[in-house]
Amino acid sequence: MNRKCMKKRILLTGVTGFLGSHLAKELLAAGNEVVALKRKSSSLHRVESIISEIDFFDIEGLDFDQFFRDCGKIDTIIHTATCYGRNNESVTEIFAANTEFPLRLLDAGSRAGVEAFLNTDTILDKYLNLYALSKNQLLQWGKFFSIHEKMRFANIRLEHFYGPDDDPTKFSAYVINSCLGNVPELRLTKGEQRRDFIYIDDVVSAYMVLLEKMDSFNSVFVEFDVGSGRSVSIREFVETVHRITASKTYLDFGALPYREGEVMHSEADITKLAALGWRCQYDLETGLKKVIEQERTKL
Repeated sequence: MNRKCMKKRILLTGVTGFLGSHLAKELLAAGNEVVALKRKSSSLHRVESIISEIDFFDIEGLDFDQFFRDCGKIDTIIHTATCYGRNNESVTEIFAANTEFPLRLLDAGSRAGVEAFLNTDTILDKYLNLYALSKNQLLQWGKFFSIHEKMRFANIRLEHFYGPDDDPTKFSAYVINSCLGNVPELRLTKGEQRRDFIYIDDVVSAYMVLLEKMDSFNSVFVEFDVGSGRSVSIREFVETVHRITASKTYLDFGALPYREGEVMHSEADITKLAALGWRCQYDLETGLKKVIEQERTKL
């Protein structure tokens, strides 16, 4: 990756998650200071190697204005924390995590003179589920703050990213772990949906490019798709994992119906990102081989 030393003070949310932990390591490697917000209950296993290099703050009971006064000048907020609703969270819990919490950061951060906010968004239609709706509501607030020149706002529409040590409930991780474990059967849809899969290192490098370029954008609100720029069918993805792992798992395509409102085609338009000098370094085969190699060591 490009590790140009930018030396900014970054407030990062979601640092204990899959994306946030990878991003924290690269931010530090590039010479930045990282301040992180987390829940008291969050596991730090993904950031064990860099714990001493990060200033952690727990969000429970946090006075956001006082936090910004106490923690020193923050140049940029990078928001990666999210609640997908996979653990039966209520409507209010999803709203609190995906809309209210980052909105409080936007509000207090703007008063504290934070220059930019990089937001992790979804490509899903806002009415598909509660997760997508709550993310879209934050986007509207981000546009408002940027229009009124309170803060620069970059919205990052992220495609399906994958990599080692991912959340096991995510589709890509579930398929990889199932094939590696040779589960007897994997029940799937027909797999005709097309998705844009992007390896985690390429995602992180995109964030680093955007962080570097934020001050040079003519508009106070910018939006970028982040993906490989190439979609493949779900069936092709699963069969590629199955082949690389030499799995004995039976792939039962068509055993499950498509979800209501299923997105049948998703592919990032990376033209704007490429114009900034970013390039996707991993094709699907290369990325999957890297993940599978690392996940095998845990068996």
